[in-house]
Amino acid sequence: MAIFGTSRDVGTFKGISKELLENVISQQCGYYKVVLSQTENNIYGEAKNKYYVGPVLLNCLIERGDFSFDQTDFGPDTKRPVTFRFLRDHLVTANVHCEVGDVVMYNEVYYLVDNVNENQLILGKDPDYTYSSGLENFGSSYSIILVCHYASPDSLGITQQRI
Repeated sequence: MAIFGTSRDVGTFKGISKELLENVISQQCGYYKVVLSQTENNIYGEAKNKYYVGPVLLNCLIERGDFSFDQTDFGPDTKRPVTFRFLRDHLVTANVHCEVGDVVMYNEVYYLVDNVNENQLILGKDPDYTYSSGLENFGSSYSIILVCHYASPDSLGITQQRI
């Protein structure tokens, strides 16, 4: 039987993290979700034009990599890895479910989601796990981490419109 990591402990961890992200760090990004029902794909499952909903403004912690440039036959190719870290509760409140292929905008630059990780658990316990008998009130899924890469707005088909 677990002793630590009750819902009260989880509430303390999440409360401190929310205050830190919202009031101290204060980094925000825009999250664009792909609308699959409006996006037409070809026989290979590829979409020439994608449709997005958003942006949804979210608080996050951002780990930016350095820009690198590869010279190709078509000119320089810009690369930049970026990691976005979200509190799971912020995404649940905003009704956002992260998936590969979605787009994150930060500092007027777009990043395409390559990988979604939800493996940070408070005290290593997940009450939603099927075989965790007796641990329904212990632990919690804490954060969602997105690994992204730089994407040009032209390749995404996202354009800002004036009002």
